Amino acid sequence: MHAPPCTLKLDLHIFHVAIYPNEHMRYYDIKPDASFYLVLIKSAGKASALLHAHLLKLGHSRDHHVRNAIMVTYAKYGHIEVAWKLFDEMLDRTVAGWNVIISGYWKCGNGDEASRLFRTMGQSERNVITWTAMVTGHAKMGNLKVARRYFDKMPERSVVSWNAMLSGYAQSGAAQETVRLFNVMLSSGIEPDETTWVIVLSSCASLGDPCLAESIVKKLGKMKFRSNYFVKTALLDMHAKCGNLEVAQKIFDQLGLCKNSVTWNVMIGAYARVGNLSMARGLFNKMPERNTVSWNSMIAGYAQNGESLKAIELFKEMISSKDSKPDEVTMVIVFSACGHLGRLGLGNWAVSILNENHIKLSISGYNSLISMYLRCGDLEDARIIFQKMENRDLVSYNTLISGLAAHGHGTESIKLMSKMKEDGIEPDRITYIGVLTACSHAGLLDEGWEVFESIRVPDVDHYACMIDMLGRVGKLEEAMKLIQTMPMQPHAGIYGSLLNATRIHKQVELGELAADKLFEVEPHNSGNYVLLSNIYALAGRWKDVDKVRDKMRKQGVKKTTAWSWVEHS
Repeated sequence: MHAPPCTLKLDLHIFHVAIYPNEHMRYYDIKPDASFYLVLIKSAGKASALLHAHLLKLGHSRDHHVRNAIMVTYAKYGHIEVAWKLFDEMLDRTVAGWNVIISGYWKCGNGDEASRLFRTMGQSERNVITWTAMVTGHAKMGNLKVARRYFDKMPERSVVSWNAMLSGYAQSGAAQETVRLFNVMLSSGIEPDETTWVIVLSSCASLGDPCLAESIVKKLGKMKFRSNYFVKTALLDMHAKCGNLEVAQKIFDQLGLCKNSVTWNVMIGAYARVGNLSMARGLFNKMPERNTVSWNSMIAGYAQNGESLKAIELFKEMISSKDSKPDEVTMVIVFSACGHLGRLGLGNWAVSILNENHIKLSISGYNSLISMYLRCGDLEDARIIFQKMENRDLVSYNTLISGLAAHGHGTESIKLMSKMKEDGIEPDRITYIGVLTACSHAGLLDEGWEVFESIRVPDVDHYACMIDMLGRVGKLEEAMKLIQTMPMQPHAGIYGSLLNATRIHKQVELGELAADKLFEVEPHNSGNYVLLSNIYALAGRWKDVDKVRDKMRKQGVKKTTAWSWVEHS
């Protein structure tokens, strides 16, 4: 593999400077010392490895600082074995040398070797940098419990140590723990720096808690901390995500020419989340330069606010523009919009864009594609996508099971749940609701009972599915008995299913009982009154029909447009 010409020229230039120092230095017979080469190594980056042999020749590699700088270069650019060889050859190892090699092993992902070296060091040899390297390494590897153990054992901590642990929590999504540790930091007397504030403000933003945001801002104010650009950006993000758009807009305006795509995208997303699409679109149109996140924020704003067609139109603008290309996030939003519209042709067009741009889907992306096909009524393509998936998660199975339920494929949904268990994925409450619904729609009572009885602790919605299933096959007395034995209070959906079943099977007395319960739970739901009225009408009990209508008038309940009366003369 050949180096690019520009890189090669830079490498040769640095090598030339190392061997043939500045003319003025030669003129005055000034020989470059170790500090000269130390600066050169640090500024040269990857190319500094070329200097190693020259420094050996000059004897400068015996200098601790030079030697450590070369080790850093080897470790940073993937040559940890060379760095280790240099370290291993050292007769007089310094703490800085230990820290370089331990950090180097963490950088290349070898936590075991880093931990072994840490244990090899004497307790007295370790300093705050050594301990911080261990906290940082374990935190970045996701071993937060181990990282916290090292952090708690530290004889002393610097602000960098605190930031390492705070960052570990924040990056793993443990925002609450980040805030808790930050409060401990303040009480210990350590003054936060810019990095601390950015970490904590970002965690508050992810929580979206306005009260917490206000308390953090007060702490920031009490310390009279002068916010730099990064802190201001984090503040803007926090206020925007906590719904305080007035303050967010003020910070945004104060940034002036320092605004970048991140700040523009935050404001667009914030206005879109609260449904202010005109403000979001106004900012989007004013952006000096858009990126994929900008387009995604605006497209998502339309899709999430029920403007699916506008979302598709903007997506079409995006693919015709030259500034950005769609990514997986874009496609997930577009699939959702197509599914909401129920337009299969549009969905297939979106899939063609996905393929044209060679966008690879994660499990989440495939799940959204399956959902789109199901919402568009295309069960077959949903099945095909599901089968194509190399890996599936709980959502993958639940999405297809729900689709099978909607189409009345009870037996297939049960088989799919069995396959799910074989794949080591335990069904959750949503899975069981989907399978029970499928059995209900397919009239598979015996199979439905078997599934229901396999649920360790069925909840009220699982009971509702069983009531619906029993009602559909005309077993209304059995449904009533099941309601009476429920370990929790039945909700409106249960009595609604029973009422609808009594209408189908013309069980007036049981219908009255179900309706009375519904009137208690949902006194202003006109659909329940209309359903009971129609049960009376089908039984020819017109006086009772009039009584129901009178009751509605007295209670101020108005008939919803979707419901219709059975009229009589």
